[in-house]
Amino acid sequence: MFGMTWLAGLARRRPARLAGQVLGVALAVTLFAALGTFFASSRATMTGRAVAAVPVDWQVKLAPGIDPAKAQRTVAAETGVTTVVPVGYADIVGFTARAGGSVRTTGHGQVLGLPPNYTSTFPGELRFLVGAHDGVLLAQQTAANLGIGVGGSVTVRRPGQGAVTLSVDGIVDLPAADSLFQSIGIAPGSAPIAPPDNVMLLPSTSWHRLFDAAAPGTISTQLHVEFAKTLPADPGAAFAQVVGRAKNLEASLAGGGLVGDNIAAQLDAARADAIYAQLLFVFLGFPGIVLAGLLTAAIASSGRERRRREQALLRTRGASPARIVRLAALEAAATGIAGVVLGLAAASIIGRAAFGTSSFGATAGQALIWAIAAAVSGIVLSFVTVVIPARNDARTLTVRGAQAPIGPTPTPLWARLYLDLLCLAAGGLVFWQAVKSGYQVVLAPEGVPTISVSYFTLLAPVLFWIGAALFTWRVGRAALARGRGLLKRMTVLLAHGLSGVVAASMSRQRRALSRGLVLMAVAASFALTVAIFDATYTAQARVDAELTNGADVAVTTAAASGLPSGIATTVSRLPGVAAVQTMQHRFAYVGNDLQDLYGIDPARIGTATTMSDAFFAGGNAQGVLSTLASHPDGVLVSDETVHDFQLHPRDLLRLRLQSATDHRYHVVEFHYVGIAREFPTAPHDSFLIANASYVAQQTGNPAPQTLLVRTSGSPPAVAQSIRTALGPASGATVQDIVTQQKITLSGLTAIDLGGLTRLELAFALVMAAAASGLVLALGLAERRRTFAIASALGARKRQLAAFVWSEAAYVTIGGLLFGACAGWGLSYVIVKILTGVFDPPPEHLSIPWAYLSVLAVATAVAVGAAGAGMLRATRRPAVEIVRDL
Repeated sequence: MFGMTWLAGLARRRPARLAGQVLGVALAVTLFAALGTFFASSRATMTGRAVAAVPVDWQVKLAPGIDPAKAQRTVAAETGVTTVVPVGYADIVGFTARAGGSVRTTGHGQVLGLPPNYTSTFPGELRFLVGAHDGVLLAQQTAANLGIGVGGSVTVRRPGQGAVTLSVDGIVDLPAADSLFQSIGIAPGSAPIAPPDNVMLLPSTSWHRLFDAAAPGTISTQLHVEFAKTLPADPGAAFAQVVGRAKNLEASLAGGGLVGDNIAAQLDAARADAIYAQLLFVFLGFPGIVLAGLLTAAIASSGRERRRREQALLRTRGASPARIVRLAALEAAATGIAGVVLGLAAASIIGRAAFGTSSFGATAGQALIWAIAAAVSGIVLSFVTVVIPARNDARTLTVRGAQAPIGPTPTPLWARLYLDLLCLAAGGLVFWQAVKSGYQVVLAPEGVPTISVSYFTLLAPVLFWIGAALFTWRVGRAALARGRGLLKRMTVLLAHGLSGVVAASMSRQRRALSRGLVLMAVAASFALTVAIFDATYTAQARVDAELTNGADVAVTTAAASGLPSGIATTVSRLPGVAAVQTMQHRFAYVGNDLQDLYGIDPARIGTATTMSDAFFAGGNAQGVLSTLASHPDGVLVSDETVHDFQLHPRDLLRLRLQSATDHRYHVVEFHYVGIAREFPTAPHDSFLIANASYVAQQTGNPAPQTLLVRTSGSPPAVAQSIRTALGPASGATVQDIVTQQKITLSGLTAIDLGGLTRLELAFALVMAAAASGLVLALGLAERRRTFAIASALGARKRQLAAFVWSEAAYVTIGGLLFGACAGWGLSYVIVKILTGVFDPPPEHLSIPWAYLSVLAVATAVAVGAAGAGMLRATRRPAVEIVRDL
């Protein structure tokens, strides 16, 4: 009963302090729980995108001698299966074609037999380029190798059978060739790492007529399967379910087939994406939670002197230390529960607004665990900031000692051990080791993305963050303790003749001012780190999309004849078009390796698309392109080509390019002049960059296959205008960067940070304002008695203002300076460690000046409001202030 009376008295007499503690706990719980909604949203999004990106869910390879019809019925009976179609695979000796008076022959290839409804059932497997959508279809690269188009004749050389000649009805692209021709049931590393270069597609009836009598071992049948996407939202749970279904199917087939689990492979990559969510939580979320805890501790400790007097009063009335601690625990429980309820409610609302879900997890179990963890963290935070200080005071202070103000505290142990400098040095060592060894979170050998996380490396930003906060406290306290002369000179503009007295007062208040300085610095560094990382991430996401798309808008064709004549001039006159550049896209043999070759104008390519320094070895895009322009026969090659062929600068490189006159591949001499690691529209592995004029001269074909367009308006609107100008008969594909960015955000390294960014930036803004305004106001409120006595002795308002604004300037300006240095350094470290998130890596950090300006204004307003409020409070009669205290 007494405890409730005590709590009611606190609520009546100290509402501001209790409200501040509740608010601090609520902020910590809100951010903690809201991150749960981010996890739930990002995991569900990753699952949905992973599932949508799979053209064929399962490819079931049937064992020799198994009846395809019986196996098809078995697969169709599996739970969730909606479609099952048989696809025939036949190995052939090669293709032969006659074009331009010459005969061209390819190496080994494959011929697929597709049922009539295949393209409508699995639209992601084929992209029709020219000609018919059924009949005899050639893959784009095969047509280029043979030098023929629609209407040409191709001879299929069958092993153990006679050759057969077919007329080509259409040319297609195979976007998912890697999975379509995967080796099912073969140990990793023992199968070819690339799909076949030579592919023909036939209707299933024609395929059976040609290959049913083929030699044993040269043909096989696969069942391509699609099932309902009623999967759990969490990619890990969805992966486990899909793998279980596949194993169940293999058991049902009793050894009659093996499952190529494409959807499980995609979900496995999505599971790996969740690692990034964990990293982003550590780097961007956890410091905010710690900051909320520090703010709560500062609010709770602001009433320490008053709490000591209250404890002394209770001791005189017979209260034991244990009872005093119980009263503090009751206060902590009340503020903790109130903060948890408020925080969870706010997190639910924020999650719905920012992430589209109010759940704290991708599954019910995850949501419950996350909510409990957030609630427990709030309760623990409340008890740590209220009960522990109260217990220490109750055990160590006497009634007489409680009547004296708290004096200067001794230097803490961590400061005597120089823990701050040790943390900074250790963080620098870890970071140096990571950079020296070339550590990356994402590895992509042979284009296959994998995850490799070294949690030891992640210690670098954590150590920097801790070290920076402690170092700020050390410097701030030292400046107040031993820099009184400097303080006097710095405060003369605000205090004038009272600068010496103000400096002395600030030195005596170094405990409170150092605490405020650290909180301000930590809040500023948190806000700056989040803002810079988000701005850099957003900028690089656009660069990544532009790299994939080619430019704001890209027009491409697979036809050797290129884009329609005069298309560049036509497009340049359209509204919203800022610049236009053409680019050739051909194929060239480097030895026996067929690679993409891009012919460009090095001097002008940068007008239509971004030429990042990260695209080229040496980190100097302008220099590399100038070198290429000055060497007409120069060629830029990929890192992989340099390594595979042991090339050295200016080495002669004999490539084979297709001639426009006889459609045969002839040797053309180039000289290796540089390395291109990335290039707009180019693949990630091996490609070549050459001068378009030299390629046109050597092949007799100047036609471009790609048009890059930089826009001054809306890329989708410009893309639509180009489609209208080209007409449906052009056969060209028009893609804009906005659409491409949505596709890019479904990749391995892309977690959409939009909602998380808005949450983090808003939270950082609130915390910066709270740290600067609320903590300053609480610190000044602790000295209301001093101000009241000074006012009673005749101090004027201007003189009192000198104390208030000098302390406010010290905390705010000093905190912002330390926070800016720490925030920039942490941003650099985080971006460097998370290099794998960015493709290509950023050339520099992006600074969001607009947000930082808003942050500075909000901080100034909060500080101004705190100082003005304190000055208004000093106008009350001194007797009333002392009586209230």
